[in-house]
Amino acid sequence: MYTLACIECGKEYDPDTVIYTCECGGLLEVRFDLDSLEINFKLDGRGMKVWKYRDLLPVTTDPVTINEGGTPLYRCEKLGKVYGIENLFVKHEGMNPSGSFKDRGMTVGVTKAIELGRTAVACASTGNTSASMAMYAAKGGLVAVVLLPKGKVAMGKVAQALIYGAKVLAIRGNFDIALELVRAVADRLGFYLLNSLNPFRLEGQKTIAFEIVDELGYVPERIVLPVGNAGNISAIYKGFNELRELGFIDSVPRMTGIQAEGARPVVDAYENGMSDIIPYGSPETLATAIRIGNPVNAVKALKAIRESGGVALSVSDEEIISAQKDLARIEGIGVEPASAASIAGLKKLIERGEISRDDDVVCVVTGHLLKDPEEIISVCDNPLEVDPDINEIRRAISTDK
Repeated sequence: MYTLACIECGKEYDPDTVIYTCECGGLLEVRFDLDSLEINFKLDGRGMKVWKYRDLLPVTTDPVTINEGGTPLYRCEKLGKVYGIENLFVKHEGMNPSGSFKDRGMTVGVTKAIELGRTAVACASTGNTSASMAMYAAKGGLVAVVLLPKGKVAMGKVAQALIYGAKVLAIRGNFDIALELVRAVADRLGFYLLNSLNPFRLEGQKTIAFEIVDELGYVPERIVLPVGNAGNISAIYKGFNELRELGFIDSVPRMTGIQAEGARPVVDAYENGMSDIIPYGSPETLATAIRIGNPVNAVKALKAIRESGGVALSVSDEEIISAQKDLARIEGIGVEPASAASIAGLKKLIERGEISRDDDVVCVVTGHLLKDPEEIISVCDNPLEVDPDINEIRRAISTDK
């Protein structure tokens, strides 16, 4: 029904083999024999959850699930009017159980770990991956080990990993060093690796594409989303392509990836016509979830962007903060900084004339506002302190104070 295949050399592997990259060093992906599949779900806007689309998910055992997926798709008319676009939608992945899109991948990844007989899982993380993996590992009764870059992860995310019982190790180095180390841990100690290098985990994330079509009833012209380790943009693109090959849709949207200026290796490669990236040794941005200098899925992401006619661009931290506030204060949607990169990128593309007023656009926001409360406090005004007196309160809230 499906196999693992290298996107570089085409070599295929038994899907029951625990392997994360090809012998040639290329990335692997799950390839279904779509002609042989029996698809029982309908894109009717009903019952949207990750496991609604089980026919296109590569596991056979009962899933480890916490009702992930089915996230809101908001029509943002007021923000669209401010930015100059008529049909703007925001897919809020922060409304998943652990507060980020990672839950879609982890429900599949942890289920696959159990199917393969593994009793322990591991990941390196900028925060959301660790929170999600720890939660699903707890649900599935697995040991979980997390490697984090010391001092570089929002405490809201560290707290989640800790409360779910994961063994959390703070590495004196950045995310890319942590990922290199956790790969060694997985190889030598037999842990099942659940970073986005794992092709099965990405299969869960492609259900974002399924839900967008399921709810809208059509394919939007453009998908805009943040890019960190670059797995999500390629997974969503894969989802749209599978729907097209199955005859559900006739086209795919333009995949548009947004990075922070201090961590933009995919943007550099896109602009320079390269098929792979030159890593950033010291990536830096307040958007901690995308503070990654050597994204492992960059080749897949660049392929998705170029094949779909999309674009990659970067935004400054100041633009991210401004977009985060706009989304919250105009539409009442609260997201963490990395999520707001998609909104900042949208605004920039509209200003450049690359997105037209009548384009249908879905911005994917990937994490909840409360993932990074320290950043919120740092970029917003402090609460006003007043005495318990009605006249003083009146003066404090008056525009004439």
